[in-house]
Amino acid sequence: MSFAAFKMMHWPTGIENCASGFITHSRADFVPRIPPIQNDDLDSDWSASRREIGPIPNLVVTAGNVLEVYVVRIQEESNRSSRASGESRRGGVMDGLSGASLELVCHYRLHGNVETMAVLSTGGGESSRRRDSIILSFQDAKISVLDFDDSTHGLRTSSMHCFEGPKWLHLKRGRESFARGPLVKVDPQGRCGGVLVYDFQMIILKAAQAGSGLVVDEDTSSSGGAVSAHIESSYIINLRDLDMKHIKDFIFVHGYIEPVMVILHERELTWAGRVAWKHHTCMVSALSISTTLKQHPLIWSAANLPHDAYKLLAVPSPIGGVLVIGANSIHYHSQSTSCALALNNFAVSVDSSQEMPRSSFNVELDAANATWLLNDVALLSTKTGELLLLTIVYDGRVVQRLDLSKSKASVLTSGITTIGNSLFFLGSRLGDSLLVQFTCGVGSSIMSSALKDEVGDIEGDAPSAKRLRRLSSDASQDMASGEELSLYGSAPNNTESAQKSFSFAVRDSLINVGPIKDFSYGLRVNADTNATGIAKQSNYELVCCSGHGKNGALCVLRQSIRPEMITEVELPGCKGIWTVYHKSTRGHNVDSAKSAAADDEYHAYLIISLEARTMVLETADLLTEVTESVDYYVQGRTIAAGNLFGRRRVVQVYERGARILDGSFMTQDLSIVAANSESGSESATVLSVSIADPYVVLRMTDGSIRLLIGDPSSCTVSISTPAAFESSKKLISACTLYHDDGPEPWLRKTSTDAWLSTGVDEAVDGADGSLHDQGDIYCVVCYESGSLEIYDVPNFNCVFSVEKFISGKMNLLDTLVEEQSKDPQKLMNRSSEDVSGQARKENVQNMKIVELAMQRWSGQHSRPFLFGILSDGTILCYHAYLFEGPESASKTEDSVSAQSLSGLSNNSASRLRNLRFVRVALDTYAKEETPNATSCQRISIFKNIAGYQGLFLSGSRPAWFMVFRERLRVHPQLCDGSIVAFTVLHNVNCNHGLIYVTSQGILKICQLPSITSYDSYWPVQKIPLKGTPHQVTYFAEKNLYPLIVSVPVHKPLNQVISSLIDQEVGHQAENHNLSSDDLHRTYTVDEFEVRILEPEISGGPWQTKATIPMQTSENALTVRVVTLFNTTTKENETLLAIGTAYVQGEDVAARGRVLLFSIGNNPQNLVSEVYTKDLKGAISALASLQGHLLMASGPKIILHKWTGGELNAVAFFDVPPLYVVSLNIVKNFILLGDIHKSIYFLSWKEQGAQLSLLAKDFGSLDCFATEFLIDGSTLSLVVSDNRKNIQIFYYAPKMSESWKGQKLLSRAEFHVGAHVTKLLRLQMLSTTSDRTGTASVSDKTNRFALLFGTLDGSVGCIAPLDELTFRRLQSLQKKLVDAVSHVAGLNPRSFRQFRSNGKAHRPGPDSIVDCELLCHYEMLPLEEQLEIAHQIGTTRSQILSNLNDLSLGTSFL
Repeated sequence: MSFAAFKMMHWPTGIENCASGFITHSRADFVPRIPPIQNDDLDSDWSASRREIGPIPNLVVTAGNVLEVYVVRIQEESNRSSRASGESRRGGVMDGLSGASLELVCHYRLHGNVETMAVLSTGGGESSRRRDSIILSFQDAKISVLDFDDSTHGLRTSSMHCFEGPKWLHLKRGRESFARGPLVKVDPQGRCGGVLVYDFQMIILKAAQAGSGLVVDEDTSSSGGAVSAHIESSYIINLRDLDMKHIKDFIFVHGYIEPVMVILHERELTWAGRVAWKHHTCMVSALSISTTLKQHPLIWSAANLPHDAYKLLAVPSPIGGVLVIGANSIHYHSQSTSCALALNNFAVSVDSSQEMPRSSFNVELDAANATWLLNDVALLSTKTGELLLLTIVYDGRVVQRLDLSKSKASVLTSGITTIGNSLFFLGSRLGDSLLVQFTCGVGSSIMSSALKDEVGDIEGDAPSAKRLRRLSSDASQDMASGEELSLYGSAPNNTESAQKSFSFAVRDSLINVGPIKDFSYGLRVNADTNATGIAKQSNYELVCCSGHGKNGALCVLRQSIRPEMITEVELPGCKGIWTVYHKSTRGHNVDSAKSAAADDEYHAYLIISLEARTMVLETADLLTEVTESVDYYVQGRTIAAGNLFGRRRVVQVYERGARILDGSFMTQDLSIVAANSESGSESATVLSVSIADPYVVLRMTDGSIRLLIGDPSSCTVSISTPAAFESSKKLISACTLYHDDGPEPWLRKTSTDAWLSTGVDEAVDGADGSLHDQGDIYCVVCYESGSLEIYDVPNFNCVFSVEKFISGKMNLLDTLVEEQSKDPQKLMNRSSEDVSGQARKENVQNMKIVELAMQRWSGQHSRPFLFGILSDGTILCYHAYLFEGPESASKTEDSVSAQSLSGLSNNSASRLRNLRFVRVALDTYAKEETPNATSCQRISIFKNIAGYQGLFLSGSRPAWFMVFRERLRVHPQLCDGSIVAFTVLHNVNCNHGLIYVTSQGILKICQLPSITSYDSYWPVQKIPLKGTPHQVTYFAEKNLYPLIVSVPVHKPLNQVISSLIDQEVGHQAENHNLSSDDLHRTYTVDEFEVRILEPEISGGPWQTKATIPMQTSENALTVRVVTLFNTTTKENETLLAIGTAYVQGEDVAARGRVLLFSIGNNPQNLVSEVYTKDLKGAISALASLQGHLLMASGPKIILHKWTGGELNAVAFFDVPPLYVVSLNIVKNFILLGDIHKSIYFLSWKEQGAQLSLLAKDFGSLDCFATEFLIDGSTLSLVVSDNRKNIQIFYYAPKMSESWKGQKLLSRAEFHVGAHVTKLLRLQMLSTTSDRTGTASVSDKTNRFALLFGTLDGSVGCIAPLDELTFRRLQSLQKKLVDAVSHVAGLNPRSFRQFRSNGKAHRPGPDSIVDCELLCHYEMLPLEEQLEIAHQIGTTRSQILSNLNDLSLGTSFL
């Protein structure tokens, strides 16, 4: 393995930073809710209790290197909306809202981990038109400012500030490593920002003021795009010059004319052992920042703060000042007043004479996060996940005291942010993140009524929400554990007796599978034993230990979907399947009422098209064939079937005609004749069909189209050729109908005369009762030339057109709009450009779009997606958005352009001028290698399969595209190989299920597994453990998962102390320095156990089959399934081995135990202890080596043989490890990773029974995980470390630099950007697609890749490459560094450099390619792809096939 590829497969999900701000819209865009007309006397009480929801900002979150911007959608409580949107809501009704959900605006994967984030707000009132910007900071001192660009529907970089490199070396003052990365805070009024870098240097970012030259005034800017806040300039303050040594935190405070920064710093350091002598070492200093003069005078300071103060919180106006949060106390300081609150008994005042006011309960606040709910109530989240409310009691501007009260329990947070005035978001790295709505009532009457709804509604959800509930069960069960939902803090003024009370409702949650501490690879419950090749991979699942404490869970990850099969039938030669509805009794009146049962109607017939005939089956209780007794066309194959006229009729289209049927009786038969029959094209038959009630569009083999127009009153259909295409000789390569329905058709909003068209339409609809608000229908057409046009139906006026749709640009906009912004000259040369482009395209094997689909799924704010499949299997996916360009300019040009372009469009006014599309990346999808010549439709859209919506893509790489929060999630389905046909089925026995036919000719009726959540990069199932999982292993024979879990337990202090005594020496416990009440205090201790879990067949929660408890103060460190050779019976035994350590403090010598268990067949006592042995030193790693047991016991490794009754030591080796983190074994080679001393490579020789050191890495490295990487016959050693790097070493005793083989040599090194905690070696699949002709790829059958899991919830792999592929991809990677515009201006090359953090390190070879950068290649426009491929001397198809082979070879799950 000389060359490798690094590939992420599941991106980080643990949210580290969250913030809210008006990024995609301004405060003024918010439409206030119109209150209902009120009768004063009746509704006055009601109106008071219902609080106005103000403008709602966006939510911005970062997880590792992923940046996402969400918009919060709220559902108002009203009878109409709740029925129309059939989704169930979480959490009942509060403040007139029945629900709130997060919807994704944009998602980016950056080339760098976001350290901290802040939102630069513009200040301004409720009517402000300006928007906010996002400030991101990256290691060591990089700062990027991003704002939202409406025209491209994405973020753009407005400024970048970098303070690293040779020019800024003096800022580091000779140091190399720093305790933390840059810390960003902003002024609440948006006048400046501050970034603390290199521990002492404060970078001041000066914001551009509204009205200063750079920014246009708000009135004039309203015509064009919105103006966002941005940074004008930056400069540095060295805080050492101000005599500040150890800076802990800083913040900008409210209520001053100039920005004022308060800094928390420690004058001299102290630590827990010296607190008796040196305490209260912190202080706060307030600096007034003048950005114009670059001066920063000290205006006030306060000393004598406790040494454990670590966080500042700026109190909002009108109070002002700061809160200083410490582990044991909270202090308030402002220029005039100060007060404090002790949180527990460890809090002491400076001179212990005066007593500090205490809170009513004890709590420790280290590692807390906080946000403001009201201007005098802060919400704190503690390290145990409790929410506390801190009320500031004030009079005028004088703060009298602080009140702390307990609230609900929730997830362990990494950050909290308030969103608007009634929501907050709990971001979490350790559990699922939650969006919570809160409401604050004053007075008791309102509260009691609100409570009634509340308690009932948090659990009492509609059945379909049960799935939601189960997924985030760890989240919601805490919130709804029946604790009192209100809490009382005292009111702002003592005169009022009313109390402030809050209630909460969880509204939405984002799934997180991190931090992955360990994982194991096992068989799924519904695995298929005789599968081969890539289908065999979907038999497996990844069981991960993730979360911490009460958020601990087992996450079961599966990269591909395996539907649960209900029944299967053999059905050779199938070409397509369709299900249709039929209800004979339906009349007009029912239809207009749009009865709610329509969604739940069962299918009536299943139509199966074979090669030369058609079968029709009834889908009642049983599937029975009725082919003989129905009037369907059954003599040939069917092209498509569907419903027309509100499901009253069925249309069936075959190659030469179409039939309209009422149930089983034919009402009309049409034969389709070619229009231009004189040219001898009689043979033109129907190729593809698209149905949108009441129209059907047919694409013929000669590249023309026909339209069937239905008449709803008589339920008959007439056939026509659209006038727009009659004369044209342009060949159509694909077409589809798009039905823009819903309560408000979306595309109407994009037309310039939108207000006009909607009014007319509604009038027409009202007159004809049957067609009530059917929405508009459009026909999307793609020509052989690669251009795309959208026509309205049935008039066929062109309303939108795009040249060269095929090239896959990032943004599509109407050519008319595009040309108005260019010169008129360019219009004339357009035709000549086309020709040259055409010639160039010939080398791309006549690429064209072979299939189109456009769909808008249900949802209040959903926007349509547009899909196009290219003839080489690439899928282009676009998402529509609205952009209103600068209107003022276009009005005058309209008349001019309409005349000059009259040839292009007969009516430019009705065009969808404001419609644009943005391209969506589908990099998780491995495309087809060989597109099939026969045109079969691959896209099947589904509206409800088990409650999900999206589309299914059939073909040789079938995949599910599901839509959640306006985001596409792509999940492959590998288990059946190639899939020919797919359709939905909803009947008695198969509720909202599906039918598909595999290429082997097997028809399967299935349902989707319901316990899995699909709104994640991979389908995931979370099994809550209520404890921290540490390590998991797989016992294959019985399909069990033994795992180590620790649960925190409260114990009396004297028990804890007595357990810390060395039993052998036999000292008495010395309690004389503890008072009696101290002894009754409790202390939290982690108790360990090994649980043995079995996956549930039905897919429910997993069963705990057995538990092995550990002794007091004994920690289980490792659990492994080992195969030992029993020397008495001379046969192999498979046993469960557990290594433990006693943790008894630093006065007691370390001991450990090794335990062996056998797993029997008796379910009552599944595990039985076979052997146990005490050893010196902790048993931190175990492995079986050729029938022997190898264990790392403290500072040595010992090899034991197993006699059946005991373990006897055979050999040992005193490597000087401090603590062995991992042991790996291949044949007789041992790889061992140490916590500090890097890796050792040993071998075991049977004769002479000796362990000998072959080589080691002489550098110092803090290992996290190690593994062997096998590529054919070469063996490499891979290690990951605490600096988020991965290194690959090899053993080469013949090379001179290896010091005669003592030293391991570096083969590659790479910065992953996340802590890799586990590496797993899996055999790569041989890729059958061997088009290159070189046999080098398929030769290496013995080729393995390493799957890894990380602490931020990502999963990836490192796969070996052959040299030819590596060189090709490496030269592509070098080109892409410059060819792709990187978000936030980050450089992928510097991100992937090995980080040694100041330690001496000799750079290794650069022989890993980064697929995170290579995946951008497919997102480039086609012309650029060809150009880059040409520059590096290869072809586009060669590059894409290499990337595809890599993703196929590593699809392990």
